[in-house]
Amino acid sequence: MKTIGLIGGMSWESSKIYYEYTNSMIKERLGGSHSAKSIMTSVDFSEIEDLTLKGNWNKIGDLMANHAVKLEKAGADMTLLCTNTIHLVSDRITQSTAIPFLHIADATGEAIQAKGLKKIALLGTKFTMEKDFYTKILEDTYGLEVIIPSEQERQAVHTIIYNELVKGNFSEGSKQICIQIIEDLTKEGAEGVILGCTELPLLISESDVTIPTFNTTRIHAEKAVNFALASS
Repeated sequence: MKTIGLIGGMSWESSKIYYEYTNSMIKERLGGSHSAKSIMTSVDFSEIEDLTLKGNWNKIGDLMANHAVKLEKAGADMTLLCTNTIHLVSDRITQSTAIPFLHIADATGEAIQAKGLKKIALLGTKFTMEKDFYTKILEDTYGLEVIIPSEQERQAVHTIIYNELVKGNFSEGSKQICIQIIEDLTKEGAEGVILGCTELPLLISESDVTIPTFNTTRIHAEKAVNFALASS
């Protein structure tokens, strides 16, 4: 079994789910008392949050590269960035380390493609929805048509994520706002919705909406487990 390297803390609310998913999936696959071999390095999210709001992606890239190098030196066989948004600087990780980097958008694109869907809605932070680091992979590599909420709705989702979800607050009111946004995107032809913030699946479940949801945390964790258990 290979060792999974995790860069967490963005936020720790979702990072703990990565740990739970990888271990439970390994146990399901191998049985008995098996668990995942993993190494996690975790950041102080307050620092990352401040840098994102200032648009200082160079500094964030430096931090991510440093943490990825730590994982490689500690013996990790792969790197996972336990967040969607910070994949904006994933190239800094791939440039700084020799071990495989498992991109969350690739894992998500493969999952959507396997379902045979073509038009997909994307919810996440404004950075994830508006910049092309995520959608470009989905469109160019997996041939998907990606649609996003209106500007006002994007701001609403972004605010819910930063003001509530990353702090462990999951309110019914915010859940209903997100459900309504998904329903609006469904009317625009969305065949499924990417919960493209690793905290969003903690707020919204598939039973809450009428179209398939893609839990990026679970999908990403499963990709790591597949890699960990694959023959060399």
